[in-house]
Amino acid sequence: MSRACAKVRTGPGPGPADARRRALMLALACGGVLRGAAVAATAAPKVPILVYHRFSTQVRDTMTVRISTFEAHLALLQRMACHVIPLSAWVAWRLAWDAGDPVPLQPRTVVLTADDGHRSQFDVMAPLLRERGWPMTLFVYPSAISNADYAMTWTQLQQLADEPLFSVQSHTYWHPNLLRDQANMPPAAFRRFAADQLARSRDTLALRLGRPVTLLAWPFGLSDAGLQRQAREAGYLAACSLGNRAATPGDALFALPRQLIVDSVDAGRLATRLDAAFDDGAAS
Repeated sequence: MSRACAKVRTGPGPGPADARRRALMLALACGGVLRGAAVAATAAPKVPILVYHRFSTQVRDTMTVRISTFEAHLALLQRMACHVIPLSAWVAWRLAWDAGDPVPLQPRTVVLTADDGHRSQFDVMAPLLRERGWPMTLFVYPSAISNADYAMTWTQLQQLADEPLFSVQSHTYWHPNLLRDQANMPPAAFRRFAADQLARSRDTLALRLGRPVTLLAWPFGLSDAGLQRQAREAGYLAACSLGNRAATPGDALFALPRQLIVDSVDAGRLATRLDAAFDDGAAS
């Protein structure tokens, strides 16, 4: 990670417009998009965005990935010579594409993300990523930090946020099922509730960590057109959903598909997914 990248990350922007500008500067300064060996700018590559949750020596629940499985995933990405970039870099590339000014993107690009702020992301995941110098975007709901027994503390999250490899972004304030709540609340009350979830998470993370918050992951991957409009109005640049396929320029910018990675997705199955995205037989 370059010094320019670290320098751009210093301090939060005072408002949404500044946050957008700083996010794009960060992505480009980190070199995640513009490279001499990149594919043609007119291509429409499919980029897998992977999402993890927690890690352990044993499978404790449906979202737990064994450490050995995660290590096998990282070895696979390395063996395939995948180019791991920050989610912010992919979003910067996508915004340029949408503006009619596409820039080159490295072949076999992959984005790594992790949700919920689980303590094992600090203890297990982060050291393994540091070994390889690979970036990861963490989507966190602040109500759990230093409160839930499974979650990181603010001190731990700050340590990660201070490292250029890690970006901490919004997962709403307390991870509600927004579509279920929408069905059970009057429309005006729900819009206020959703706006608070979006703004309070963004503002709390920016204030506590001293970094701009411009990206969002929908809890449970659930949203609709109205919520996506509210996220845009709240100053977010993009939002992630779930969907077991690679992201393309044709996907809605506020419902980007991420591939849910659980322990049953072993290295062989992940290779199949990546091979389908890259369509070059590299994983076989």
